[in-house]
Amino acid sequence: MERATFSKYSWIDFAFSVIGVCTFLVDWGSDVWVATEFYCRGDFFWFGVLVGLMVLSSVVVQMFSWFWLKYDRELPGFSAMTGGGTVLFGNRVKLSFLLHVLQLGFLCRHISAIRQGFRVWWRKEEGSEYAVYLTHDLSMLRLIETFCESAPQLTLMIYVMLRTNKARTVQFVSIAASTTSIAWMVVDYHRSLRSFLPDKAKQGWGSSLIYFLWNLLLIAPRVAALALFASVLPGYMAAHFLMLWIVFVLWAWRQRTDFMDSISGEWLYRATVGLIWYFSWFNVAEGRTRARSIIYHTFITTDGVILMVTWWCYKDPVQTESYALALFITLPFIYLVGLLFKTLYYCCFHPKLWRPPMREPGQPEDLPDAEVTFRDFSIQDGAMSSQLLNKRMACHATYFYSEQGALKNTEKDESTHL
Repeated sequence: MERATFSKYSWIDFAFSVIGVCTFLVDWGSDVWVATEFYCRGDFFWFGVLVGLMVLSSVVVQMFSWFWLKYDRELPGFSAMTGGGTVLFGNRVKLSFLLHVLQLGFLCRHISAIRQGFRVWWRKEEGSEYAVYLTHDLSMLRLIETFCESAPQLTLMIYVMLRTNKARTVQFVSIAASTTSIAWMVVDYHRSLRSFLPDKAKQGWGSSLIYFLWNLLLIAPRVAALALFASVLPGYMAAHFLMLWIVFVLWAWRQRTDFMDSISGEWLYRATVGLIWYFSWFNVAEGRTRARSIIYHTFITTDGVILMVTWWCYKDPVQTESYALALFITLPFIYLVGLLFKTLYYCCFHPKLWRPPMREPGQPEDLPDAEVTFRDFSIQDGAMSSQLLNKRMACHATYFYSEQGALKNTEKDESTHL
């Protein structure tokens, strides 16, 4: 039976890990700078909102990190395959737990990934699979941190500029840092998912650029529309978020997500997915991906139109005279261009799911697609697979790169040539 092969750790992976921790520290530093500015100027409400976003994001990320760390330690043979003491602080569970309580677990993961990557890439030591394993988890954690903090913070900064009708240097720095964090997360997460395809080398820069553009062109107008709505009806912003977030959480539950390894962890994941969906599309389950994407974008487009029309009706005509009409025309246009780029990506640049492995003799022909896809990925009968595979990210790679009926079409093509 064929096995999917995955890329080895390289200097590019090491560079991404170093840049990732630098981006994290710069983004965190800019948050502290903005919060200090708000406090010194007496803007205690905005100071409280910003600090609340920082604390919420940090707590959510630390919870995911701890859930995964606890689960990985319980996998049979995991410590042996990772070199024993390489999982943060080895078997010092209490110390690892304390670091997560002190909100340092995410940073320690970055340091651990850089340390492991340096050993593998520079010193040519063993442990390449574990180094890749760490970078995959960091990619997902950065995704969560971005949409829990950077995207809401970007909305807040734009809202403050609109409300005060002035922009200060610290606000521009914060907006630039948040935008950079979101853009880097998109590239990093996309690259991490691509590593689960055996034909990774065939992925061109054009595909990555189109993927980056359609995400950026869809997220930016969404954030701007939310900030514009909040600038005229700030009291309704919380109600708008809670209403949509509850709908999204229930939709995630309806799709029967299976990402975490406990009930409490799964509901944390669904709650986080609801927050991500408030800003951007994120596929969480196999099945009718195209249909779900169309439903989501139709819903978000309708919501965006309502937000923009509400802002147009309640805006101050004098204060917004210089930019109102331009924003009212430009933002929907940018969103439509983003949808066109997304369509272009899926029609011309989206890589097909890897070829399914050869069936074992006597295996039924009508095996469900999910079982075919994860045959070489799952940990069965309490034993580790021959490769140290990050099951969490492998699942997301399957959801992202699979297309309805792709496997059946591949099998049909194979049978035609036999």
